[in-house]
Amino acid sequence: MKDLFDLTGKVALVTGASRGIGESIARLLAQYGAHVIVSSRKIDGCESVASSIREAGGKATAMACHVGDMVQITDTFATIKQEFKKLDILVNNAAANPYSGHILDTDLGAYNKTVDVNIRGYFFMSIEAGKMMKEQGGGVILNTASVNGVTPGDMQGIYSITKAAVISMTKSFAKECGKLNIRVNALLPGLTDTKFASALTTNEQILKHALKVIPLGRVADPDEMAGTVLYLVSDASSYTTGTTVVVDGGMLA
Repeated sequence: MKDLFDLTGKVALVTGASRGIGESIARLLAQYGAHVIVSSRKIDGCESVASSIREAGGKATAMACHVGDMVQITDTFATIKQEFKKLDILVNNAAANPYSGHILDTDLGAYNKTVDVNIRGYFFMSIEAGKMMKEQGGGVILNTASVNGVTPGDMQGIYSITKAAVISMTKSFAKECGKLNIRVNALLPGLTDTKFASALTTNEQILKHALKVIPLGRVADPDEMAGTVLYLVSDASSYTTGTTVVVDGGMLA
C-alpha cells in the first residue's frame, strides 16, 4: 500500500523556516522525502536549518525572502522556477506581530508591517505559487493562521485581524483554485513555545491566565504543529481543501 505521507520528489517552500513552527515543519517535510526550500528574511538562519537537514540525510536549500517585500517575492519565485522548475507545496508561515498593546494605540508603522507580511505577503506568495501549480497540474498551499483569527488575542488587535483575513484568504483561494487541482488549507496554532510567542510564554501572569483556558494545561511544542501540516500537504488529505485545522490544546473548545 502507498504511504500517504510520502513526499519523495516533491519541492516544498516553507517561509519563516529559520526557527519555531516553520523550522519544525521544514524538518518534518524533509524527513518524509521533500526537497525543502528553507526561507526567512535572513540567509544565515535559513542555511543553519538547511545544512542540518542535509546532515541528517534530507534535501534542503536555503533561500532568503522577506515576504513583506514584493520585489523579494518576485525574485524568489524566479529563482525557484530556474533552479527547481516546479513547486509542489507552499507553506506560508512567516509572520509579523510588532505591536502588543491597546488597539486604539496602534500606529501606522505597526499596522503596515503586520498587514504587509501577514496579508499582502501571504496573498502574493499564494498567487505566485498558484500560477506555477496551475501550469504543472496541481499543488498544495498551507497557510499558518492562528486561533487569534477566530477569537482575537488581548492586546493583539491588528495581528488577530490579519490572521482572520488569512482564514478567509484560505477559503477564497480554495474555492477558486480547486478546479486547478490546487488544495489550500490553514493551520491554526494555539499558544506555542517559540521566540515569536515569547512575549506571552515568558510573562508569568499572561501564561498563568492562558493555561487556565487550555484544557491540556500546557503550551505546545513547535513540533506538535508539524504533524498536522504534513497531513495537510500530503496525499493523506487529498480530498481536504478550504478547511482550517485548530491545534490549540482545546482552547477554543
